[in-house]
Amino acid sequence: MEAIEELLRSAGVDGRRLRTALALLADGGWWTLADLVRETATSRRAVEALLRAADLERSGDRFRLREPLPGLAAVPAAPADPVAHLLGGHAGLLARMEELVAAAPRGRQALDHVAATAETVVRRALLMDTRFWLPGARLLFVGDHDLTSLATALLRPDAEVAVVDLDERVLAYIAEQADRLGVSVRTRWADLRLGLPASVRDWADLAFTDPPYTPEGIGLFAARAVEGLGDRERGRVLLAYGAGEHTPALALKVQHALGALNLVSEAIYPDFNRYHGAEAIGSAADLYVLRPTTKTWPAVAARVDGLGAAIYTHGPQSVESRPAGVVPDPLPADFAPGVLVGEWPRDVLPKTPRARLSTWLAKPYAAEAAEVAIAVPAGMEAVLPRLLLATRARRVRAWTAAPADPPAGPLTAVYEVTARGRSVEAVRRPLPEGQRERVLRGILDNAHGKLANTWREALIRARGDLTKRQARALVAQAAPWAGDATVLELPAHRLAELPAAVAASLATPAAAGSPG
Repeated sequence: MEAIEELLRSAGVDGRRLRTALALLADGGWWTLADLVRETATSRRAVEALLRAADLERSGDRFRLREPLPGLAAVPAAPADPVAHLLGGHAGLLARMEELVAAAPRGRQALDHVAATAETVVRRALLMDTRFWLPGARLLFVGDHDLTSLATALLRPDAEVAVVDLDERVLAYIAEQADRLGVSVRTRWADLRLGLPASVRDWADLAFTDPPYTPEGIGLFAARAVEGLGDRERGRVLLAYGAGEHTPALALKVQHALGALNLVSEAIYPDFNRYHGAEAIGSAADLYVLRPTTKTWPAVAARVDGLGAAIYTHGPQSVESRPAGVVPDPLPADFAPGVLVGEWPRDVLPKTPRARLSTWLAKPYAAEAAEVAIAVPAGMEAVLPRLLLATRARRVRAWTAAPADPPAGPLTAVYEVTARGRSVEAVRRPLPEGQRERVLRGILDNAHGKLANTWREALIRARGDLTKRQARALVAQAAPWAGDATVLELPAHRLAELPAAVAASLATPAAAGSPG
């Protein structure tokens, strides 16, 4: 008892968390360490100290107090959660999200994935629905491993929902489940370090993000969320971030990153988000409601222009990583690139024009180059297929930090690809003869253009019997997911569907594509 009293004294005014943990241990039920951490939003270290001081009964990995603690005052009720009282009216949604979260792709440590609880996901949707007017609104989820997009679409099918993510597995799962459940969720691929997809820039009324918990990650994801807002006067960004109760300096750095974007914190809901994991920060994170100001957009432009690639806490792109060099020294003698794409040492072909990876993906390169060299930073290998699709050169050589597998899928319709160690060589194939192959090639050769437009024009050339309206309708029928996306934004599962969809658009009679 004396050790517990000392812990409570040393906790001071923050002792409510520990007292709540003691009350739970004394209620007769059995508790695991992870459940106590998540329920009380207390760091694992603090809960472990409390458990060492308490007289406990144990059953496997669960425990409870052996006897009630004399003199321990009852813990008054905590401040009301803003939406917890609404959960009872959405039991069906909660049950469905529990199933969806349980079956979702496992998190990737290198991307700082930690899954939010199903209840948290539903409460996020409820908070947005009660704080804002969602019917007809556009909601952008900047990264969504937690599936908040699905919860929101199920709660509010009359809202437009879009998800941008780097993880192909997450995008495929969200699209598959949205189709199965009969709700609409657009999925777009992007590495946010290189830009936001054009189809969701200046698009949303609200943006939600649960980013990597580093100042660099928070600043980047918040900036991209702002870029996604179309309503510059009334738009909002909702952002999850948590730090342990013993590390306020980390939270200060993050709030400085948000302040540098000139964002107003309209509200901060403490410990709103709960997670399966992240026990060092109490398996909890606050929820920020941020409002841009007129000074936000210039600050965002300055921020993203000087971004680095290291934003995570783990893996080759962690803020503490020191990635090895990518490009060989010297370059192969039989290779004379007309442009160097990515970060290259200054002494490598100093007179050759250079382009950033982000610029290369954003728009076609103005000058013609027969050969192109690309340096792909460590941890960004997933970008390579899009970098190749964005290239119009006859021959491309790309170097990665680790041995690379040759990109596959629709890229094989454009390039003959060979991988040798850390280098990938792609040689452009001649134009194909078959009608389906020529339409597909016409689409992939114009990867920066809107897919629906390039497909429509290729279809008209191939068939010769279509008006623009008919061709547009055929594309929409064959690929309702195309919308206003570019090929570079399409997730891998949609790219894989593209050849069959092209074939369907060629086979469907023109009358079926006519409006009305």
